[in-house]
Amino acid sequence: MEWFSSSAYWLVRLVFQRSLAAVYGVAFLAAALQFRALIGEHGMLPVPDFVRRVPFRSAPSLFQLRYSDRLFASCAWTGVLLAGAVVAGAADAVPLWAAMVGWAVLWALYLSIVNVGQTWYGFGWESLLLEAGFLAVFLGNDEVAPPVVLLWLLRWALFRVEFGAGLIKMRGDPCWRDLTCLYYHHETQPMPGPLSWFFHHLPRPLHRAEVAANHFVQLVVPVALFTPQPVASIAACLIICTQLWLVLSGNFAWLNWLTIILAAAALDGSLIAEPPSLPGPPLWYEILVILVAVLVLALSYRPARNLLSHQQRMNTTYEPLHLVNSYGAFGSITRIRHEVVIEGTTDEEITPQTVWRAYEFHGKPGDVRRLPRQFAPYHLRLDWLLWFLALSPSYGYSWFGGFVERLLVNDRDTLRLLRHNPFPDDPPVFIRARMWRYRYTTWQELRTTGAWWHREAPREFLPPTTLR
Repeated sequence: MEWFSSSAYWLVRLVFQRSLAAVYGVAFLAAALQFRALIGEHGMLPVPDFVRRVPFRSAPSLFQLRYSDRLFASCAWTGVLLAGAVVAGAADAVPLWAAMVGWAVLWALYLSIVNVGQTWYGFGWESLLLEAGFLAVFLGNDEVAPPVVLLWLLRWALFRVEFGAGLIKMRGDPCWRDLTCLYYHHETQPMPGPLSWFFHHLPRPLHRAEVAANHFVQLVVPVALFTPQPVASIAACLIICTQLWLVLSGNFAWLNWLTIILAAAALDGSLIAEPPSLPGPPLWYEILVILVAVLVLALSYRPARNLLSHQQRMNTTYEPLHLVNSYGAFGSITRIRHEVVIEGTTDEEITPQTVWRAYEFHGKPGDVRRLPRQFAPYHLRLDWLLWFLALSPSYGYSWFGGFVERLLVNDRDTLRLLRHNPFPDDPPVFIRARMWRYRYTTWQELRTTGAWWHREAPREFLPPTTLR
């Protein structure tokens, strides 16, 4: 049925599904390598404690039925392997029903992780991955032409990502309206990348042009996604270019890459390659896709209403399956960067002569001479939460005390999340944390000192603490 599916979008589907599977692989890898210290049986926010408090209907997850670290690791590594198989083309080498089962397993496994991940998984890109992953289940494989209605639903998801982010900016911090937010953002963003220092030092008129271009791409261009080709493809290309700019200027896990993948689904693949002749879909598949489309449209009411609300909420899911969500980012911009620097000492008593040694993290700024690294699309969850902690201690009430306790015993799983442990042999006797004000150095300071950051004005965040 031509109205239902079209072979013209076969390349779009191929690119979307293979790329989405790659993002799934990164997400599962991050879960496998980080979960023990964060949410494991002996983690800072253990899953067993969570599932005893929260019923299955509120957070459906495989781990509501049974949890062990071994089971979690098995699920995460299974996700990595299955995602890798899909990237390699396994979903197109099996029958349609088997491909759908494979995509459904990926979605269900990651949903199980997110729904017990608590604050460590409270990021908008988790819901976005699950929403896109749910739609991917029903996109089919090489046995059928892609369903057009699902491609429109992918554009609807992309529209909410971009338009929601644009609206939250215009309704939020005044610096978005006077075009000055990027005077600060490259310096104060959660996790700078290796080029962020250089972006920060671009001329201020260019920063204002960046903000104006961002408003155009997020508030005007998304409407064009629902227009005929080639206008929709042009709109998608503008979004892709903007997202690549963000990839270069910072580390935002897989948010930018997932947005690029959604934008790619709006391109006209027939302009690139001649589409093959694919068979029409079986009746059961048509019925299933139509039911899914009706479900998504019904669930879209609250996210759509949120876009029109003056109390617009960012990164909100309205049901526990994360099927249709609201998105947005950086409704407000911090003007000054603060960093919580955590230090320890092996001295038995604290004196003015006590030597404190600092812990270093992979992505969070610490050593002023260390150029920030590129980690996205990999997600450093602890580093991100430490950025939020510097904004307000309330962000750490549930986990920061447990983190300090684990540093005081040299917990192996926790130390694996750090770049450098200054106490490799014996754990520290005391841990303290101080809040420093960080700013990028100038060109002159960089040439003179070799430091990318300047820090000053420390104040106490956590007084010297010991297990004794």
